[in-house]
Amino acid sequence: MSILSRPYFHDEDAAFAFLESVIWTDGPVCGKCGCPGRITKVKANAKKRIRVGLYRCGDCKSQFRVTVGTVFEHIRLPLHKCLQAAHLMCSSKKGISAHQISRILEVQYKTAWFLCHRIREAMRDDHLGFLGGSGMAVEADETYIGGKAKNRATRKPAAKKAVLSLVERDGKVRSFHLANVTAESVRPLIVKNADKASMLMTDESVIYPKVGKEFAAHGAVNHSASEYARLGGYVHINASENFFSVVKRGIVGTYHSVSEAHLHRYLAEFDFRYNNRSGLGCEDGERAHRAVKGIVGKRLTYRRLDA
Repeated sequence: MSILSRPYFHDEDAAFAFLESVIWTDGPVCGKCGCPGRITKVKANAKKRIRVGLYRCGDCKSQFRVTVGTVFEHIRLPLHKCLQAAHLMCSSKKGISAHQISRILEVQYKTAWFLCHRIREAMRDDHLGFLGGSGMAVEADETYIGGKAKNRATRKPAAKKAVLSLVERDGKVRSFHLANVTAESVRPLIVKNADKASMLMTDESVIYPKVGKEFAAHGAVNHSASEYARLGGYVHINASENFFSVVKRGIVGTYHSVSEAHLHRYLAEFDFRYNNRSGLGCEDGERAHRAVKGIVGKRLTYRRLDA
């Protein structure tokens, strides 16, 4: 049996039952007034056009489903297909293209593209705390992301987008898209996301020494001199380099080209999979479960996405 043989990947009733068990851990809650009581389930009826998973609130008299107030609200696609797409995106280390999702789910490309962005919105972490802490190391490194020139019709050099990532050693990552990489643009991101009690690890770039003085210690390796680790292997930025290797292989090999307007959503996707990786005890099923749980309180309309 395959994991994709589970009922909620094929049956709409089972899909809504699964989503309700994930979102409503303490029972149904009205999506309109937020009332948890006096809620009755409306029996689905195709002839009367009563939708699957429909509830009625006795307080505000409104009808709602578990998808209200989530990225799946008003989606014109069966929920079981949305759950399939979420699992495929979470279980593919370097991502899965919207064209592939389109072929698997048998939907139009635009539908698959919008669905993938909805799921990336669910992957976005709203609970941002400090990375690192006393006795811990946080690696800061920047890279430039873009398609290869040989893959472009004009063969002109591809426009590269700057990305800064902060990687907690043996922990989580947080990535940001920057218009320009300077000491002035990098410092606010580092100090707002990394605990100053940490040891900051960087390369020899001139943008880091000043901000490094604000941390408990600052270690830097000189890549231009072929130095990649020192002090017994403690001072290095290999974790961030490993993370960038996965991101770049995903961009070049899976997505091929990423618009600058949507780069932050793709970074949220790669951050999510890294922060919920097997090395931290999170396997594919649990990773998809966490992504589905993240749909609450987030909306992404096509107009807002295309703006």
